[in-house]
Amino acid sequence: MGARILRLDIAGKPMEWLHWQDAATLYARGLVTWTLGDVIYHVQGGWSRRTGERSQLSLHAIIACDGRLNPSPRQVPPLTNRALFRRDQNLCLYCGQHFNDDALTRDHILPTSRGGKDRWLNVVSACRRCNQHKGDRLLEHCGMELLALPYVPNMAEYLALINSHRIRGDQMAFLRSQFSRNSRWLRDDAPRVRASA
Repeated sequence: MGARILRLDIAGKPMEWLHWQDAATLYARGLVTWTLGDVIYHVQGGWSRRTGERSQLSLHAIIACDGRLNPSPRQVPPLTNRALFRRDQNLCLYCGQHFNDDALTRDHILPTSRGGKDRWLNVVSACRRCNQHKGDRLLEHCGMELLALPYVPNMAEYLALINSHRIRGDQMAFLRSQFSRNSRWLRDDAPRVRASA
C-alpha cells in the first residue's frame, strides 16, 4: 500500500499527506466529513458480536476532516532541499542543466555571509560546479545570471512537491487547482503523475 491520502481541512485547504492507517483512524472516529477522488483502499476490521458482520472502511484518495479551522494556517511551507529541487524542476538555475538530487545544492542568491536569509525567495537549485564558482559573491560580481526567479510555493504546491513520485492523478488535479500563479508546475512541461495508485 504505497499511495498516501491527501488530508484537507473542513474548508478544503490542503493540510498533509496521511498513511492509510492514520486515515482509517479518522474515518473510525467519524471525523471525515466529505471525500473526493477514487476509493484507493478497502480495509476490513473485526467481527461484530451483535450482528456477526465484519466492519469495513473504504478510504478515498482525498478526505476533508471535521474540526476547528486553523485561525493562522502556515503561510510559508518549510524549506527543504527536496521541495526546493522539485520547485526548480531539478535544474541548476545558473547553467540550466538537469541533475539528480545528489548533484544539486541549495545556493543563496544573497550569500548568508553577506546577510542573506535561508528563505524560499533567496535560494535556488544549483549544481556543485556553479555553486562553487559563485562562492559567496553577488551575481553581478561573478558574471552569472538566474534563469528563473525564485518564488514561495503555497501549501498545495508544497504538498505536490514533497510527494511528487507517489501522487495520484485525482490528487494532483485537486492540488493543481490551488497552485499559485507563480508555480512552474502549471506549465505544459511540468512533471506528469500517475493516473492511479
